[in-house]
Amino acid sequence: MQCAIWRERNSKLTDNLINYLDQLHESLKATRASDQDGNSLELEEASRRAVALLTDAKKASKKILLVGNGGSAAVASHMQNDLCKAGDTQALVFTEQALLTAYTNDDGYESAYESSMKLWAESDDVLIAISSSGKSENIMRACGVAQKNDGRIITMSGFSPENPLRSIGDVNFYVPSESYGVVETAHAALGHYLTDSLAGLLD
Repeated sequence: MQCAIWRERNSKLTDNLINYLDQLHESLKATRASDQDGNSLELEEASRRAVALLTDAKKASKKILLVGNGGSAAVASHMQNDLCKAGDTQALVFTEQALLTAYTNDDGYESAYESSMKLWAESDDVLIAISSSGKSENIMRACGVAQKNDGRIITMSGFSPENPLRSIGDVNFYVPSESYGVVETAHAALGHYLTDSLAGLLD
């Protein structure tokens, strides 16, 4: 089923590389941001706020927690790598295979990240929630735990502008595209910008 959805969404893209890159470029330029009240933010202001959340967490020895599914999980893992190595920051992903499959087998995939969040999330930790559709239940549940624990949330989503993830974060980045590849690539670029900024690589 998921493969069929992936093929359907990506069939809308041309097989011409230049046109594909043009569509990626246009989607990156059209990326939108908002706050937890749904107010639009200029991208520079949104990125400043997001970097400030990460910087404050680092200074306070708080954790940055990252969740995603599929390609978004890969983006989350890449960000975690850069946050730890280049950013010298405590960061966790919840995709360790044995534990993830244990939670999934016993409790269902919808609650797998929720269970990990309940174990690890503390007040003022930052959750980075990444979902192309912006409506994955396990991602939404992870956000719910962060909210209950007085955590801060940065979201990255795409597809429908009305997706629920887009309205849940302190800072929300939205990529207006129906293509998994375009959305995931844009999220990866955003992730690099945020982690490079935290690490001082853009000074």
